[in-house]
Amino acid sequence: MGLLEEALRRDRLLVVSCLLLVVALSWAYLLTGAGMSMQAMGDMLAPVSAPWTFGYAVLVLVMWAVMMAAMMLPSAAPTILLYATIARRRRERGQTASASSGVFAFGYLAIWAAFSLAATALQFVLEEAALMSPTMQTTSVELAGTVLIAAGLYQWTPFKQACLRYCSTPLVFIMRHWRPGRTGAFSMGLRHGAYCLGCCWLIMLLLFVGGIMNFGWIAGIALFVLVEKLAPAGHWIGQAAGVLLVVWGGVTLLAAF
Repeated sequence: MGLLEEALRRDRLLVVSCLLLVVALSWAYLLTGAGMSMQAMGDMLAPVSAPWTFGYAVLVLVMWAVMMAAMMLPSAAPTILLYATIARRRRERGQTASASSGVFAFGYLAIWAAFSLAATALQFVLEEAALMSPTMQTTSVELAGTVLIAAGLYQWTPFKQACLRYCSTPLVFIMRHWRPGRTGAFSMGLRHGAYCLGCCWLIMLLLFVGGIMNFGWIAGIALFVLVEKLAPAGHWIGQAAGVLLVVWGGVTLLAAF
């Protein structure tokens, strides 16, 4: 038992170290310009938006994917750590094939990569409709107000609450959806990512309201997601935030008239 506990401690240390490294590198990538060259950054800040070439679209997609990793991995860390612990115990007892928490995390991030693709497409549509500023913030007061109200109302929907329960109770998720082996780990990561996407997708659209490259806004949303999922009163904090978002959206729309 002593050897198993020592192995579990090593596993947890390795998983935490890897997660911290990925999150730190993701934030560093964003803070240094999200991989944009000086020319690309200049284009973004110019009065007219840069043309959407294939290379520029890939750059924006990578920016979104890295941003999602930076924002979402911290809140997924407890589930990833618990998965690593249970996988090690089952492996030591010969109850399951070799599995990897890295594969689980990769499946989780794959869902957010798919969201990033959709967000990139939405950004393209908004820019083509002249509804985005060069600093990647919507210029439409009506759109901003509508997104704020929609995000606030969504906080109170049964679907949101069902997804949040699985995101905030890692043991319940793992016990209900356990799959053995690497394929199972990837499948579980996908499923957990899907629950987190169902929980947070409208909150992530608030990035278009506050600014996609507004790092204070990005950090604020990431902190809110972390608190909502992990704090004992996260459920009530999320619903209280929903009320505030609806009020904020309503005031924003009224100001447009």
